[in-house]
Amino acid sequence: MEKIKISLNVNGTTHHSEVEPRLLLVHYLRETLGLTGTHVGCDTSQCGACTVHVDGQAVKSCTMFAVQADGSSVTTIEGLGSPGSLHPVQEGFWEMHGLQCGFCTPGMIMATVDLLNKNPSPSEAEIRHALEGNYCRCTGYHNIVRAVQYAADKMAGKVAVAADD
Repeated sequence: MEKIKISLNVNGTTHHSEVEPRLLLVHYLRETLGLTGTHVGCDTSQCGACTVHVDGQAVKSCTMFAVQADGSSVTTIEGLGSPGSLHPVQEGFWEMHGLQCGFCTPGMIMATVDLLNKNPSPSEAEIRHALEGNYCRCTGYHNIVRAVQYAADKMAGKVAVAADD
């Protein structure tokens, strides 16, 4: 199969590659770039484990070909925060125990960042609605909602509630 040249900015670094037209963005990120934080869950866009940001919008990367992202800026879970300095959403998931096995966590965090960029002070109902496309088979969502609320408060400069309450 003939390969197509693409250029993407991923987590602040420009990558030039030749890919097959049918290569999914999730597989490009994982297999070509070695960014394995973006998970492959269902391959049908149902679970949200593969959520990344493309040009600032949350996208399920199993529904997009890498060639469709040509010229775009992509942010993966590896592009949030830095070692020793978590993004407020990552911190919220840590502090509020919003994860268990961790498989859904990268997609859940990326969807949450997208939500908080659009709505910095969501209600519980708005949080639950925004995360409907991301499945967690472990937590029951209660602590995930608390994690999002913690992150919203942190990003707004409010003192977050302690995890022990």
